[in-house]
Amino acid sequence: MSDVTDVTDVTDVTVVTTSYSESARQWVHVGSGCFALLLRYLSWWQAAALAALALVFNAVVLPRVGGRQLYRPVDRARGFPLGILLYPASVLALIVAFPARLDIVAASWAILAVGDGAATLAGRRAAIAPLPWNGEKSVGGTVAFVIFGAMAGIALAFWTRPAVTPAPSMVFVVVAPMLAALVAALVESLPVRLDDNLSVPVAAGAVLWIGSLASDAAWMASRGTIVATLPWAIGVNAVVSWIGYRARTVTVSGMIGGAAVGAVIYACAGGAAWVLLFATFLVAAFASRLGLRRKALLGIAEARGGRRGAGNALANCGVAAAAAIAAVVTPYRSESLLALAAALTAGGSDTVASEIGKAWGRGTFLVTSFGRVAPGTPGAMSLEGTAAGLVSALGLAALGARLGLLPSTAVVALVGSATVGALVESVLGATLEGPGILNNDMLNFINTAVAALAMLAVLALA
Repeated sequence: MSDVTDVTDVTDVTVVTTSYSESARQWVHVGSGCFALLLRYLSWWQAAALAALALVFNAVVLPRVGGRQLYRPVDRARGFPLGILLYPASVLALIVAFPARLDIVAASWAILAVGDGAATLAGRRAAIAPLPWNGEKSVGGTVAFVIFGAMAGIALAFWTRPAVTPAPSMVFVVVAPMLAALVAALVESLPVRLDDNLSVPVAAGAVLWIGSLASDAAWMASRGTIVATLPWAIGVNAVVSWIGYRARTVTVSGMIGGAAVGAVIYACAGGAAWVLLFATFLVAAFASRLGLRRKALLGIAEARGGRRGAGNALANCGVAAAAAIAAVVTPYRSESLLALAAALTAGGSDTVASEIGKAWGRGTFLVTSFGRVAPGTPGAMSLEGTAAGLVSALGLAALGARLGLLPSTAVVALVGSATVGALVESVLGATLEGPGILNNDMLNFINTAVAALAMLAVLALA
């Protein structure tokens, strides 16, 4: 973590034990990335076996050979070092996810090791200033993350390039790690307690995966349309976002963030995709206003009177924006538009389900235990909210089919995918939102990502 929190952590450690050093921990974190050099010579199963061995070592052997000196106070209180275990576990997951693309594994590992490590070291020594959206993270640490993470990612992608057949293009080797480091740094800077050893490699790996699907032919075929559409995309979204701000449905940051996301979707996926985005926003905004007095009395109303900020825009539409970009840089335009429709439908229907459940839900329960809980409890569901969510998902999916984003035969599958995303979000909300490991924005992002992946899985099996 690159931030003020690290300074506090170090102060806390001085009270508990004089043997602990955050700098030493981070240098070990960075140095462990050197093992990624072996990926050039190993098969995927050999690499997976070594990652699994590293996980066992960190769990069983490390504490017995002086490794407890690397434990933070929270690790000592918990009884085990979560981050130290997640590091090799994340590498193992990357290897299993990309067995034929160990260059993606290597670049993601490099961004995790060097980018995240440099962020902490720089954040403690040259913080510069807190980030506007997260005072516990610093500008200096985030900049260091991007610069050193990109450099390390490019170096490891180039080093492992000969191990991939056919060899990735040099454009991918240089550009994809840079974008991955930037996205991973932004994810790392979010005000959530999800461990960086999990969030960073997932973000970096996802960007590198999309980059691996890109083709020059797809981009050249789409470039002219994007150039012609972009001025309209910027203008329309600037006006609509300003109207939304004046109508008190979004904050200033929500106006800017929403305009940026909307412009990307309009320019890359077309006007039909933007209409679905706008419909999703209207449905969510309307649902947030329903039963506002009761929600306010119960203390579960949305902050700022239901006005959405930039975090809401990115959480609910970030996956759709990524799918829109994939629609123009990869040869899988129809699949990308289907993922976009699934993500938007999941985000909109989940908001409806949540807001209706809080306003009129009478039988609120946790999906993990089916025990009755108060409305607004993290992960809670209600029959009223679930029914409203299904109806809105069906309506949005039908609109997407009408707009040509998906075939009409896929409407039911899309509703099912949105439902799967909502169930995953409810389970994670019930277990991880209360302790502060995930916040509502991160849960919304996971919901839309799961829905998009579920829809693509259904497509692949069809």
